[in-house]
Amino acid sequence: MEPKAIQEVELNSGHKMPTLGFGTGTVPLPPHHVLIPAFIEAIKSGYRHFDTAAYYGSEEPLGQAIALALDQGLIKSRNELFVTTKLWCTDAHPGLVLPALESSLQRLGLEYVDLYLIHFPVRLRQGVKGTKYSKGEILPLDMKGTWEDMERCSKLGLAKSIGVSNFGVKKLSEILQNARVPPALVQVEMNAAWQQENLRKFCKEKGIHVSAWSPLGANGAVWGSLAVMDSPILKDIAIKTGKTVAQVALRWIIEQGATPIVKSFNSERMKENLKLFDWELSETDSEKIKQIPQHRGFSGERFVNEFGPYKTPQDFWD
Repeated sequence: MEPKAIQEVELNSGHKMPTLGFGTGTVPLPPHHVLIPAFIEAIKSGYRHFDTAAYYGSEEPLGQAIALALDQGLIKSRNELFVTTKLWCTDAHPGLVLPALESSLQRLGLEYVDLYLIHFPVRLRQGVKGTKYSKGEILPLDMKGTWEDMERCSKLGLAKSIGVSNFGVKKLSEILQNARVPPALVQVEMNAAWQQENLRKFCKEKGIHVSAWSPLGANGAVWGSLAVMDSPILKDIAIKTGKTVAQVALRWIIEQGATPIVKSFNSERMKENLKLFDWELSETDSEKIKQIPQHRGFSGERFVNEFGPYKTPQDFWD
């Protein structure tokens, strides 16, 4: 497939982004010798938007794949790709944001990223590892100071656009109160079984683009469920339209004006997930999808702690 077949959206930063991303984070993470060929295969298939994070451990193999793709002539220049990475919580401290981005760029072997996101609205004590946190390890996030550092990354040209991940309306509003550079994008869990209608409405009003992680519901992996892939509604639409359930689910996200971040290291599924831009769902089918029961896949409970700023999941997700 020609890369130009993937549509683009212009972010509020003025930079354009392909409206389909390729995710690089999975648990457990395969070794580099498995990941690098998978990323090269994705480039060959037509993906031009890659999503990584310091936390995933996939920055280095992605960078190596990009270098190989350039050497092999699969892409003519770095600017043919849109690369997103994310600031992990242990570096979400004023003064640590810029060094964290510089470390990510070093691992990626790039001079800049196209999009830099705060991974969670969470600050962890420096050096904390794992997923269970004790007293004093989850700290209140200095939203103003951390965002000022993100803006500095943008002004230095190290990140063409900046944004956030896993932020709700309340926390986005807090950033907007002080921001000189508004978030270009918020990346959240979004799929047919968790449609994020209120957040999407808010972001549309504020000119913030939404991208969707877990667009197929995570398929019951470390979190998530089969609520998307096993949905009778989506299965019926897939049969009627001659598409796969995954294609119907991804097309629905695109028609909501959001950008799905797909994740498959299987060559055939990679290609299948690209076939989204030459057809549309009917109004009737779109209305049916609205009736799918709603359930969040990722609870965020790892960041909920009686000693931390978030005492309940409601505090975390606002």
